[in-house]
Amino acid sequence: MSDSIRLTEVFYSLQGEANTVGLPTVFIRLTGCPLRCVYCDTAYAFTGGYVIDLEELCTQVQQYPTKYITITGGEPLAQPACLTLSKKLLDAGYYVAVETSGALDISKLDPRAIKVMDLKTPSSGEQQQNLYTNLDYLTAQDQIKFVLATEADYQWAVSQMLEYDLTQKCQVLFSPVQGQMSPKLLADKILQDQLQVRFQIQLHKYLWDDAQGK
Repeated sequence: MSDSIRLTEVFYSLQGEANTVGLPTVFIRLTGCPLRCVYCDTAYAFTGGYVIDLEELCTQVQQYPTKYITITGGEPLAQPACLTLSKKLLDAGYYVAVETSGALDISKLDPRAIKVMDLKTPSSGEQQQNLYTNLDYLTAQDQIKFVLATEADYQWAVSQMLEYDLTQKCQVLFSPVQGQMSPKLLADKILQDQLQVRFQIQLHKYLWDDAQGK
C-alpha cells in the first residue's frame, strides 16, 4: 500500500456528529469522492489537496491534545492508503472513526476502527450507490447514518431499519439536512414512532455556522 495520501486539511475542533459528539477531535479530511450528493457541504474536498507522507501526517496529529481522530472526506475509502493510515493511528493508541458514504467496500478496514457509514436516502441523488454488502461488516461499535431532507427520506429510512434489522447490528443515527428538514419535526417524529435511534444535528453548524467545524 502507498506510504502517502492526498489530503485536503487537518483541523482540531469539537466532534459535531455521531456518538462522540462534543468531544475535542482531530479531523483528517482526505481529498476525492466518487459521489455527488445533492446536500453535500464539503464539495471543496472533491479535488485539489496535496500529497503528504503518512508518517508526516501522523506526526502532525500528535501536536493536538486528544486521542479522538475522525478520518473523513470527500470519501476517505476512495484512497487505499486510508486503510494504512487508520491502522497506523490505531496502533498509536488513537480512537479512530472513519466516515464513509457506504458506497465503497468497508470490509478491509481494521476492525478496531469505528465505521460511521451512510445509507444514502432518495433525496441525496445517490441512493443507487448504496453497497448493501457493507452491512455484513458492521458491529455494535459502528454507526449507520441517515441524512434526511424530506418526509419520503424519513419513511424510506424507517423501512430500511426494519428490513435489515439495523438497530440489532449497530447504532442508528437520524440527521436532518440543515434548512430542509426541521430538527424539531424530526425529533417529534422519532418520539412519536418510538424509534430506537439517535437524533443528531450538526453541532458545528450551530456553534460556528461552518460546515468544517473550525
